[in-house]
Amino acid sequence: MKYIVEPIRDKEQIYQVENYLGSKSNRNRVLFILGINSGLRVSDILSLNVGDVRCKTHIEICERKTGKLKRFPINKRLENELKKYIRNKPDSQPLFSSRKHIRLDRSQVYRILNETCEAVGVDANIGTHSMRKTFGYHHYKQFRDVAMLQKIFNHSSPDITLRYIGIDQDEIDNSYFMFEI
Repeated sequence: MKYIVEPIRDKEQIYQVENYLGSKSNRNRVLFILGINSGLRVSDILSLNVGDVRCKTHIEICERKTGKLKRFPINKRLENELKKYIRNKPDSQPLFSSRKHIRLDRSQVYRILNETCEAVGVDANIGTHSMRKTFGYHHYKQFRDVAMLQKIFNHSSPDITLRYIGIDQDEIDNSYFMFEI
């Protein structure tokens, strides 16, 4: 059976993950905040340097997977977190580096997320893509605009986007129970 990672659907659990990460490492907390507020793939997050976010209103990257240019605004929360996090770091430094001053890799992020989610009791299949899917799930819940999310993720159809963010049969069933004319 194929292992599919899931979003963190419960906002309270998101706050618990964030707080737990913050108690261990501000770097990991900021990485998580960036992931769930940008919808970027972890490979694109880890390719960022400090100069890519310093004094910027938008983040611009060439997506590693698709080769497409992606540009999106930095929301206020993310702006404040990044500003504090990069305060005394040189622009050429990786945004997220290890204690040995080398760029973090996806296996380290996977371990960090899994250990954290297990510690706070998140009952979902968690992987590095869970940050991207968490962004998508909550973006959809807030705006209910699958077409916009489809564009953000560069998906070919709304069905792919909905399946990707975990809008599953339980939620479809619930929508039928709640709907009346």
